[in-house]
Amino acid sequence: MADHKFDYDVLIIGAGPGGYVAAIRAAQLGLKTACVESRETLGGTCLNVGCIPSKALLHGSELFDEASGHMAKWGIKASKVELDLPTMMAEKTKAVGELTGGIEFLFKKNKVDWLKGHAKFTGANTVDVAGKAVTAKDIVIATGSSVTPLPGVDVDNDKHLIVDSTGALALPKVPKKMVVIGGGVIGLELGSVWNRLGSEVIVVEFLDQLLPGMDGDIRKEAVKIFKKQGMELKLKTKVTGAKIKGKKVTLTVEPSAGGDAETIEADCVLVSIGRRPNTDGLGLDAIGLELNKRGQIETGHDFRTKVDGVWGIGDVVPGPMLAHKAEDEGIAVAENIAGQTGIVNHAIIPSVVYTMPEFAGVGLTQEEAKEQGIAIKTGKFPMMANSRAKTNREPEGFVKIIADAETDKVLGAWMIASVAGTMVAEVAIAMEFGATSEDIAYTCHAHPTHAEATKEAAMAVTGKPIHI
Repeated sequence: MADHKFDYDVLIIGAGPGGYVAAIRAAQLGLKTACVESRETLGGTCLNVGCIPSKALLHGSELFDEASGHMAKWGIKASKVELDLPTMMAEKTKAVGELTGGIEFLFKKNKVDWLKGHAKFTGANTVDVAGKAVTAKDIVIATGSSVTPLPGVDVDNDKHLIVDSTGALALPKVPKKMVVIGGGVIGLELGSVWNRLGSEVIVVEFLDQLLPGMDGDIRKEAVKIFKKQGMELKLKTKVTGAKIKGKKVTLTVEPSAGGDAETIEADCVLVSIGRRPNTDGLGLDAIGLELNKRGQIETGHDFRTKVDGVWGIGDVVPGPMLAHKAEDEGIAVAENIAGQTGIVNHAIIPSVVYTMPEFAGVGLTQEEAKEQGIAIKTGKFPMMANSRAKTNREPEGFVKIIADAETDKVLGAWMIASVAGTMVAEVAIAMEFGATSEDIAYTCHAHPTHAEATKEAAMAVTGKPIHI
């Protein structure tokens, strides 16, 4: 039961992957819990307009692409493949509804109160929600993040001309020509969707390669793969402005290092240059909580802020803006509040790009290891030599294992494969237990599976793969 001085033991602000998980875990631990959420549905950006709907469209567009060409290799002839976009969008919406409804069911099951509205601090243990004061002994800020705007390129999702990721998930028709501003995860995933459905897609990226933060070998291969899939890549290029005339958008672009400007006309422009923490309107000044230079809330390893009784998790605190990172922090913060020991190993947070093929990694890149002065040895195995990938006619990609040169302890793994997002979990578990490349190499893997490429890459660390 809650302390008699407070309405709740724990109040969570935000019902995204971090917030709803924290609320459920806190309730499981016997704490009287409430979660404040202003959306009409639970689940935050991820379930409503992020991870889940994008994966639905990625899957649907992959099926369309398969039916339009790849199936013919297997003697499956579909001569009149047609796209019914409204039906695809309806299936996406159905999946979102099922999952957000599932969170509401779990709240009821675990007796978590959903307080509808925006929360604003009026004191260290008090927030205002829709004009009503609510008190809690501990308050967790889990408000997530929103799209970073690009000066000179104003988003208006309702017009379907200049859109952010939310708008790109709800286009009423396939644009003939789409420009994606930003060669990161979101831009490439959504660009892939519309490219497969028939758009001419141009990706404009400020840096000299795609997928910042991933291993250099992954980034180089990504350029080759997306070009092969028909995307035009304008690297080392920045967007300086956008003008709308009728149903067209004209972008002005120029080299990142300076140079002559040019224009690109498109039917739709997707702005995907990153995300920023949601802290506006929280009333943090009322409790003396300041933000760092990146607009984030600083916390200790246990997710405490400098204000007693106030905690922070997910996209509003430092670290990768990933749903699964927020979920783990949600469990950990609830356990810490309950007097247990909640820990998240931020050195082992997998990242995945859900294109086809998928790109995934965990731990250090080769470049990061070099920057840190760590002597390493690497092993690499191509998917074209993997029996399952070859049989499925999925030859693109590789698995790369990075290990400490002295101890052989696995420091990171990077891979490209149709199921890389699933394959990377094996290495994450191995790293969590301090495994060496030899441990992975001498672990029996089922045949034929894509995961055998991970075993062979581990064997390659010491120069002894079998199939190359």
